[in-house]
Parts: sequence; structure tokens; C-alpha cells
Amino acid sequence: MYEKGKALYQKYRSTVIYLVFGVLTTVVNYAVYLPLYNFAELPAAVCNVIAWVTAVAFAYVTNKLYVFESKSWKTGVFSELLRFVGSRVASGAIETVSLLLTVDILGWNGNVMKLLLAVFVIVFNYVLSKFFVFKK
Repeated sequence: MYEKGKALYQKYRSTVIYLVFGVLTTVVNYAVYLPLYNFAELPAAVCNVIAWVTAVAFAYVTNKLYVFESKSWKTGVFSELLRFVGSRVASGAIETVSLLLTVDILGWNGNVMKLLLAVFVIVFNYVLSKFFVFKK
């Protein structure tokens, strides 16, 4: 039983680790977004941009080191960083425009919309990171 579990983990290791760090990145994002949105009462789109910058910095380091095990900090790191930030700009833009439309314009609940959009963002970012940013 232990060997089967170990083999299954090895097969899906990057996906499992990505989900763990995806959740942690979402926690970082929310730790910045929620106080800005609920207490500073800034527009949802503005809060999201600030939270996005913080979360992307956290996600790059954790994805590089732990998810995709891209350990080199000497060769190719600049192009890798550009691909990572570029892919995150795409998901960040989709999320921010969605919040702008649904929360800031239509008046929907910013906390609920942020949570719903997080599911899309995690999946979208995983696909881009796996096949575009940290490709082997």
C-alpha cells in the first residue's frame, strides 16, 4: 500500500506540489487583497493589482524551487522570469478586468468574486507554467 501511494505521488508530484503552493499563493494574494478591499475600501481592481504583484513574487520563487525544480539562478533566469511574469500578466489581467466589471461596475460582492476567480487563475497559471515557463 505504501509503495502504491509513493508511486502515485511520484507520478503526480509536480501537480500536487503546485496545488499546495497555488493555495499558499492564493493565501498571500488574499492576505493583501482582503484588508485593502474591506478596510481601506479601495476599488476591487486596484486591490487586485497590488495583491497580484505580491503573489507573483511569492509564486515565482516557490514554483521555481519547489514545483518545477528549476534551481539555476545563473543561466536563463531572466528569460524564465519574463515568461513567468508574462504568463501571470495574462491571468492577472483577466482576473482584474473581471473584478472591475463584476464588482466595481455591477456591484457584485468583491469577496465572492475574488474567490470564484481564484479557481480559474490557479488552473490557468498551472498550464502556462508547466508548458511555457518551466518547460524541461
